[in-house]
Amino acid sequence: MDRIVDLDEAAAVLARRAADWTSVGLVVAPATWRDAEAAWPPPSETDRSRVRDPDSLGLMITGPADAALSVVLFRGGRADVDYVADLDDAGSLPASGITSAPDFGTRVDHWVARVFGDRAPEVPPAP
Repeated sequence: MDRIVDLDEAAAVLARRAADWTSVGLVVAPATWRDAEAAWPPPSETDRSRVRDPDSLGLMITGPADAALSVVLFRGGRADVDYVADLDDAGSLPASGITSAPDFGTRVDHWVARVFGDRAPEVPPAP
């Protein structure tokens, strides 16, 4: 798989946003990592140091009324994005052509706003 997105940089982007998310009542689970070198099926690790060759980074955010956003970013520039905003609004969101960690951060901001609406914090762009 091509290495288009640096997953460590993407994790840093998420870490910068996590305090804002938690300040408005969202719950951010620890990031998960998958190792391309691990035997199949590769386990999800929360300890980055246990992953030699990361090929995915996972994020799970939950909020009021059982709203949830699950994102798995793959180093090849795509992500699996699943959400539940409410009982009548759930599904997957398109996520391909991600070109960098900052691009991923911008998309995550949109996904968080889409799922959590008014509960989503305004996140200023990185300097």
